[in-house]
Amino acid sequence: MNTRSLTSLALEHGGGILRLAPTWVPRFYCVPGRRIKLHPDDYYALGSARGGFDERWLSSTTPANNGPLTAPHEGLSFVVLEDGGRTEKILFRDAIEELHGGIIGERIWQEHGCWPMYSKFFDNMGALPHHVHHRDEHAALVGQNGKPESYYFPPQMNNHGGDFPYTFFGIEPGTTRDQIRECLVNFTKGDNKITNLSRAYRLEPGTGWDVPPGILHAPGSLCTYEPQRNSDVYAMYQSLTGDQLVQEELLWKDCPENRMGDFDYLVEVLDWEANVDPEFVANHFMRPRLARPTEETPGYVEKWISYRSPAYSAKELTVLPGQTVTITDAAAYGVILVQGHGTLGGWQADTPTLIRYGQLTSDEFFVTEEAARNGVVISNPSATDPLVMLKHFGPGNPDLVIP
Repeated sequence: MNTRSLTSLALEHGGGILRLAPTWVPRFYCVPGRRIKLHPDDYYALGSARGGFDERWLSSTTPANNGPLTAPHEGLSFVVLEDGGRTEKILFRDAIEELHGGIIGERIWQEHGCWPMYSKFFDNMGALPHHVHHRDEHAALVGQNGKPESYYFPPQMNNHGGDFPYTFFGIEPGTTRDQIRECLVNFTKGDNKITNLSRAYRLEPGTGWDVPPGILHAPGSLCTYEPQRNSDVYAMYQSLTGDQLVQEELLWKDCPENRMGDFDYLVEVLDWEANVDPEFVANHFMRPRLARPTEETPGYVEKWISYRSPAYSAKELTVLPGQTVTITDAAAYGVILVQGHGTLGGWQADTPTLIRYGQLTSDEFFVTEEAARNGVVISNPSATDPLVMLKHFGPGNPDLVIP
């Protein structure tokens, strides 16, 4: 059976909702925080050369950029179809290329020709290095898209805070470009001390941050849900985090060949005014905001958790114990469960406690635009436990209205 037929069958079986397999991504420069529910024996399932699994990518058509050892489908989500006693898996990217707007909606397909975002959990025991994701004009020089991203710290995924639950954002106002350039020149001399020129903010579960491209940031050690544009472009500007040295090749990652060794170019990559913004918190911190007044949502609570970027948005949906509700949205979305169990459309859905590498789960789905507009019936049979899920949308969500 060809991809188009399998995709159509999967949509038919799921009533317009696709079940997705877990997509695990290792990072060789990170130590996993062990909160993304992998079995303890599986965090280094690909061996020490690949590093530990500290990320799970969600609704992804974006390949991971992990150097020469990167596996062919690393970072890409698969649609799961179980039919007649057999299990088939189809690349989510291929399914979209076959059915176009039948999955992601005609508006997204006509404007982008792909699913132009994905989300992930990243889960590190310590802080990441101060780094930057390039803006469109610099990312295009290496054939990539610029990468805005946002953070939300789900309480359900943060039973501990890790070693450093603080994130450095931006550059201290009053800092000069020459000071940043000097830190970059000193990258190979040990600690280049670039975070001396930044501010760290304590991270609070149940809140989040907006991080446009061009802004330096050193994400802290909370497990993070991260909607973002479909890109894996970045460069590391900090040479030492904790006691771990960062390889120099990551300083020059995604630098065009003709600018290699050019420290002025690395400074140019930064959105300087956004980095030194004295109102950084007011312009980037996000507390959840109700999507609708609670009196209009009997049986459930829905909040916007990512709402500052035009490139994507995200909601947290809580269905209260013993409730069955119908949820409508104007756009397609990916969904990941973080608490409870129940039904999502015609699917059984549950939040696993422990996942083996390669195991299928019933906690991740993709809701087509047609199904979203028609309304998804969600039931929580528990007498005590809320059913909580996170929903990530593509650009230009028609429902996104923030007072």
